[in-house]
Amino acid sequence: MFRLGKRSFTKFKEQITSQGVPSVTRIGQGLSRRSLSSESTLPESADVVIIGGGSAGCNTLYQLTKRGIRAVLLEKNKLTAGTTWHTAGLVWRLRPNDVEIKLLASTRKLLMSLEEETDHNSGWINNGGLFISHSDERLNEYKRLATLGKCFGIESHILTPEEAQEVFPLLDPAGFTGALYSPGDGVVDPAMMCTALTKASVANGGMIVEDCSVSEIVTGENLLGVRDVRGVVTNKGMIRTNTVVNAMGVWGRDLIEPLGIHLPLIPMKHAYVVSETMDGINQMMPNIRDHDYSIYFRIQGKSICMGGYENNPILLDRVPGDFHFGLYDLDYSVFDTHIQGAVKICPEFGKAGIKSTICGPESFTPDHKPLMGPDPIINGLFHNCGFNSAGMMLGAGCAEQLAKWIIHDRPDLHMFAYDIRRFSPKQKKALNWATERSHEAYAKNYSIVFPHDEALAGRNFTVDPFHKQMIQHGAVMEERHGWERPGYFLPEDTVVVQPYDWYGYYDYPKNTNTNYEEALQKDYTFGFPEHHDLIGEEAHTCRQEAVLFNLSYFCKLFLTGSQAKEAADWIFTADTDKPKGKTVYTCALNKRGGVEADVTVSIVESGQGELHDPIFKGRGYYIVAGGASAYHTKSHMLATIQEKALRAVVTDQTEELGVLSIQGPKSREILQKITDFDLSDEEQLPPNSNAVLSLKINPFYSCNVRVLRVSFVGELGYELHIPEESCNDVYNALMKAGYKEGLRNAGYRALYSLSSEKGYHLWGNDLRADDTPVEANLGFTCRKKGDYQGKAIVDRQLENGINKKLVFFTLREQVPIWGLEAVYRNGEIIGHMRRGEYGYTLQKPIGQAYVTRPDGDYVTNEFIRSGRYQVEVMGKMYDAECHLRSPFDPKGERILGIYK
Repeated sequence: MFRLGKRSFTKFKEQITSQGVPSVTRIGQGLSRRSLSSESTLPESADVVIIGGGSAGCNTLYQLTKRGIRAVLLEKNKLTAGTTWHTAGLVWRLRPNDVEIKLLASTRKLLMSLEEETDHNSGWINNGGLFISHSDERLNEYKRLATLGKCFGIESHILTPEEAQEVFPLLDPAGFTGALYSPGDGVVDPAMMCTALTKASVANGGMIVEDCSVSEIVTGENLLGVRDVRGVVTNKGMIRTNTVVNAMGVWGRDLIEPLGIHLPLIPMKHAYVVSETMDGINQMMPNIRDHDYSIYFRIQGKSICMGGYENNPILLDRVPGDFHFGLYDLDYSVFDTHIQGAVKICPEFGKAGIKSTICGPESFTPDHKPLMGPDPIINGLFHNCGFNSAGMMLGAGCAEQLAKWIIHDRPDLHMFAYDIRRFSPKQKKALNWATERSHEAYAKNYSIVFPHDEALAGRNFTVDPFHKQMIQHGAVMEERHGWERPGYFLPEDTVVVQPYDWYGYYDYPKNTNTNYEEALQKDYTFGFPEHHDLIGEEAHTCRQEAVLFNLSYFCKLFLTGSQAKEAADWIFTADTDKPKGKTVYTCALNKRGGVEADVTVSIVESGQGELHDPIFKGRGYYIVAGGASAYHTKSHMLATIQEKALRAVVTDQTEELGVLSIQGPKSREILQKITDFDLSDEEQLPPNSNAVLSLKINPFYSCNVRVLRVSFVGELGYELHIPEESCNDVYNALMKAGYKEGLRNAGYRALYSLSSEKGYHLWGNDLRADDTPVEANLGFTCRKKGDYQGKAIVDRQLENGINKKLVFFTLREQVPIWGLEAVYRNGEIIGHMRRGEYGYTLQKPIGQAYVTRPDGDYVTNEFIRSGRYQVEVMGKMYDAECHLRSPFDPKGERILGIYK
C-alpha cells in the first residue's frame, strides 16, 4: 500500500520558498538597488517593456539587454511568482521536431554558460535523462528521436531494461520493455536561473521593477488607422514605449482582453509530489519520462519528484491576480493514476512515502505549444506565454528567438508552430474550442506522435460547403487550422466525427459510436498504415484518369486598392505585372529572405460583383495559399502593407468560396461536358491562367465560377473557385459528368503523396520561413528586375552560392519514411528528411531534405551528384538515390496535357 507522508504542507511550502524562491534582497545581491527594487523609480520610457517576472520574462530581458536593447521588466509581485517558482525544471534534449531540438539546445547552452558569465550558479545539473518504453511502437518512436538527434550531435542510446537499470538501479526491469538514454539531459533550479539571468540583464543596462502591477497597455492609431502600442500604465506611473512583451503566464489573457485581443490559453492545475529521502537515490541519477504511463521522475537530492499528465486535469476559469506564490491542495482522486504507474516501474518509490505535494496553476494551449510572436491586431505587442509546463526547457531558446523577432522583424528559426498567428481570430475567440483542444493536448502530451494522428476535440469547428457530401462519399476527415478536410475516402463505409466526450470525464458519457476513432487508429503506426493501398488507389486514379480534391479550406484573398500593384511588387518575388487572366506561382519573403508563404497570384480586373468576381477600382490580384497557414499568410501580407504605408486592401473570401480541383488525364474531358467554353483552346486558357466560366448545372440553370488552370500534383487539371451557394450543384454536376470516366474523390493523404512525387513544395515542411527560394530550388520565382522584400539576400545567394540545398531521395527498399530520418553522404550526416511520402507511381518511398557540407562550404550540384547516400530509418541504414529534381515527369509534360 502506498504510504502518504503526514508532514505539514505549509512547512514544506515555507521550506521551498526559503530555499528556492528568490526575495528581492537575494536577487539584488551585488546589483544596483535602483535597477532591481520595489522602490525603483520608473523610467519615463523604454525600448521594450516586459510584463511578467517568471522564466519567460527573465529570459526575454536577458536576451534583449544582451543585444543592447533598453528593456524594463515589470513584475506585479516578486520575481518567479506564478508558475516559475514551483516548476519541476526538467530539461530534455530530444523532441520529434528539429526546431524544438534547436530551441532546447539554446536553453541548455545558456544554462551551462551563465555561471561563467555572471559568477552565479544557474542551477543547472547535467544528470541525464531516461525515456521508458512499454511497447515496440513506443520504442520505434524513441529510435526516431535518437536518429534525429544524431543530426544535431546529441548523444543517446537505446537500452534494454537491464541496461536501463544499470543507469537507474531502482528501476524494475520487468516493468518495461526498453528505454532511450540521453546523457546530456538535466534539471534546473528556477530561482537560481532567474537570479543569474537578472544579474546579467542589469549588468547589460536592463531594469527590473517588482511590486509593479500594470493596469493598462496604452494604444493609439497611426495615419492608416492601424493600432499600435504607446505605453503602459502601472501603479507606479506610466512608461512610454512602442513595444510590450506579454510574459504573464497564466495571467496572459487578462490584461489584453480589454484591447479586444483573445488568446487560446487555458489555466489548469498541474501537480507533482516529493518523496521522502530514498536510499539508492542521488542527484546525478537521470530524470525519467515514462510516456506510456504519462509520468516523470525529477531527481531532487535524495528524493524523487513525480508528476504527470492525467486524463482529467482540473481546469480553471482564471487564476486570481494575487495568487503569486499560491498552491492548491492536491486532489488524489486525479493524481492517483500517476502513483500506480510510478510504483510499477520503481517499486521503491511506493515504499518511500510522500514528503510533500506541489499543485499549482499552469497555462496550457490547444496544441501544447507556446504562444509567441507579434500580435496581428496591435503593432508592437508581442506574446511569450502559454508554455504548457515546459517553460524551463524552452524558455531561453524561445526568448532568444523572440528577441530577434523584436529587433530584426523575424526570428532565425521557423517558429510557425509557436507563432500566435497559427490560430485564426475565430479560433482565438472560441473559449469552448480552446478548452476542449487544450484538455486533449494535455491528456495526450505523452502519447506517441504518429504521422497521421488527429485530434478528437474541437472538431467540426469550421466546415466547408461540401462537408456533408464528403461524409456521404466516405471521407475520413482531418482537421487543420480549425477546418475539416477529407484525408481519404472509404469505398463502402461512412464515418462521422463525434462530439468530444472528454475521455468520459467531467460527467460526459463516452461516445458509443467509435467508428471514426477506429478508422484513425488503423493508421497509428510507423510502418505502412492499413489504408496505404486505399490511398494508393486514389493516387493512381489521379495519374491515370481523374480525381476531385476538395481544397475549400485553402486561403483565398483579394488584393485591391490604389496601390495594389506596388503592394504586389513588394510582397511577391515573381513578376506579377502580367495581363489579365495570368496566374503566377510566387513566394512571399521576410526580411531575411525566408519564405513566409508560397502562393498563386491571379491577375484580375473588376468583375460582376460576385464573390469570385468582385467589383473594385483598377487592377486586382486573387491570391490562393495553403489552408493550414492561412491566417499567417494574410497577416504577413497586411503587416508588409502597413509597414510600407501602402493604400491597398486585403479581402478574405476563404469561407465564402468553395474550391474543387479536378486533376488527371481526363479532367479536361470531364469539365468540358459542363461548359461551352473551349477548354482545348490553349490561347484562351493555357497553363497558369484563370478565367470566369459559366458551368451548366442542368438544362435550366448555369452558374459562374473562377477557374484556375493550375495543379498541385503535376497533372492536367483545373481549380474551380465557386460561390458558396453554388458549391453543391457544381460538385454534383462534376461527379455526374465524370461517372463514365472513372472520376472519384481523393483526399489530402493522396494529394500530399502526389505533390511530393512531382517535387512540389509543402509550406511548413520542405519550405519554411528559414529557407530561401534559392535553397529550395525556387529561384525561378524570383525576378531580376525591380525590388521586393528579401531580394538582397536572394541576389547574394544567386551570386555567391548556398550552404544548404533541397534535394530528393528515393529508397530502393519498401520502407516507409515520414520525415526526420537522418541522411548520410559517404558515411557522414549531411541533413535530415523534412518530408517523407510514398510515391505510388514511382513505387518507392520519396522524401525531401536540405543537405549541407560537413566542411560548411557551398553546396554545389557536383557535390550532390558525387556522393553515395543512405537514409537511417529507426536505427537502420538503407541505400538511397539522390536527385536534384524529382524523377517523376522531369520535363513537366503531364501538366501540359501531354501523355505518352
